[in-house]
Amino acid sequence: MNKSITRTAVLAVAVSSFAGVAAARDQIRIVGSSTVYTFTTAVAEQFGKANGGKTPIVESTGTGGGMKIFCEGVGENKADATNASRRIKKSEFEMCEKNGVKDIVEIKVGIDGLTIAQSKQGSAIKLTRKQVFQALAEQVPDKDGKLIANPNKTWSDVDPSLPNIKIEILGPPPTSGTRDSFHELFMEKGAEELDSLKALKKDDAKAFEKVWKSIRKDGAYVEAGENDNVIVQKLEANKNALGIFGFSFLEENAAKLKGAPIEGVEPTYDNISSGKYKGARDLYIYIKKAHIGVIPGLDKFVAEYVSDKALGTDGYLADKGLVALPKEALDKVKKTASGMEPLTGDDLH
Repeated sequence: MNKSITRTAVLAVAVSSFAGVAAARDQIRIVGSSTVYTFTTAVAEQFGKANGGKTPIVESTGTGGGMKIFCEGVGENKADATNASRRIKKSEFEMCEKNGVKDIVEIKVGIDGLTIAQSKQGSAIKLTRKQVFQALAEQVPDKDGKLIANPNKTWSDVDPSLPNIKIEILGPPPTSGTRDSFHELFMEKGAEELDSLKALKKDDAKAFEKVWKSIRKDGAYVEAGENDNVIVQKLEANKNALGIFGFSFLEENAAKLKGAPIEGVEPTYDNISSGKYKGARDLYIYIKKAHIGVIPGLDKFVAEYVSDKALGTDGYLADKGLVALPKEALDKVKKTASGMEPLTGDDLH
């Protein structure tokens, strides 16, 4: 109990000291997701123009990397916010708490469609999540349902109806929230379409999880780093390759790239917004409440982010490819932001 009291006292002193000296830093610092980076940078630029102060620094570190930096602690030399292309994990929330980062404010900024795209010069390809799993999983079931090393070299090996071209997909590394989303939205759902794996999920959930979370390492999947623009460049150079990134990057490069329909549904704004497109996911930014009122302008930056002119259906972030939240959801986000209502660990898993 004495240790607990001492620890609490130390944290209180740290926050108190921070509040006294942090005004020395006059620039907001944000880290995190490469997908959300595009949107947060746009808000940062608008905020800088409107307030006449310094434009916030936004770094693209990946969702996982951003969470580690965000959870390091509170203080003048710590990040104020982090972008995330998935929700914060319970383990990350607990890591934050352990390091004195309490009262984390979660702001859902919109919806994104996780797309599989290709050069417009390439042969059109239509995919199912089952086919994506069979192309990229480290192990797949053979005709008897036994797991074997993935033998598929071409898309036509996966399914004779697909093009006879080498399987090569460029995608994000394990530190990326986009990679996490890809596993959950494509690999897990695709695995569930195979009878033997559906049975495995029922009999041994952990063994099933290991199968859909393991991507082959023989060159069919190429980790292209946290910069989605690198994937775009590589797709331009190789018309047979496919790439994984958020809808905003597809929209931004619509003159050069096309998105593969998934289960017969194209990755368009309307299909993502309506939920018809199965690769839809929520995007977030997390704020340290302890830095509000200490880091100049952080509260105004949050207000700019959740404003109608930014997040509305006709807002400037929609022009960047962000799919707007339904009105009811956006109203809830605004309420959370204005009251700086902190997230509780009970909501996470």
